Amino acid sequence: MREISHEPIAGTGVEQHEGGALIPAHVHDDDQIVYVNSGVLAVTTRLGAWAVTPERAVLIPAGAWHEHRVLGRSSVHTLGLGSGTPASAHGGTPVILHMPALHRELLLALTRKELHPDASVIAKSLLVILAAGSSTKGLHLPKPTDARLARACSIVEANLSESPSLSELAARCGASERTLSRLFHTQFCLTYPQWRSVCRVFHASIALTEGRTITETAIAYGWATPSAFSTTFARLTGHTPTAYQRSL
Repeated sequence: MREISHEPIAGTGVEQHEGGALIPAHVHDDDQIVYVNSGVLAVTTRLGAWAVTPERAVLIPAGAWHEHRVLGRSSVHTLGLGSGTPASAHGGTPVILHMPALHRELLLALTRKELHPDASVIAKSLLVILAAGSSTKGLHLPKPTDARLARACSIVEANLSESPSLSELAARCGASERTLSRLFHTQFCLTYPQWRSVCRVFHASIALTEGRTITETAIAYGWATPSAFSTTFARLTGHTPTAYQRSL
């Protein structure tokens, strides 16, 4: 069973982490923004996993357990917001925030504790207001709750260079093809091929962060050509693999 520590107050500050560092599962009684200034932050909750680059931050709701993995050496900035902030309106689901220059500079100043206490209160209030209107789509790998779907997802994730058909997966999971198709739709709002693309891009983004080339990554995660990989990656992330690596 996963051990989850309880930290009543969501902390504010900056920590330096080497690539691959894991911040174990924990839960706060307050909402918190988490941001990395380079590399990728992979956030896992009971609802799945999110991968965000320095262009985005994650707003973690109060009461939601979460763990972070830092991919690439980075400064991890955390800002405790208290309860009743925008995350509270999302039913325990993390919110991905777009971080343009103003948002980022406010967050950095607050987490580095560079501001006078009075200015800090104003800056945090402004950031919360801005955050409420800056939610954006992040790379989200949802977590299945049905055992048959979980087995199917595990089979695919165990070897992303292969492309088993839905009927092959169904046979290995003890479910009919129709049932498995329905589970992908009802739990993820995705078809099986759509989910598989998201899964591949999610793991490919981590591989790119770790220094693998675009060609190596394309082959390892099941694309026939680097151009096919680049097309899918850009469609799901908004960036080509080349631009993505440059932003890290």
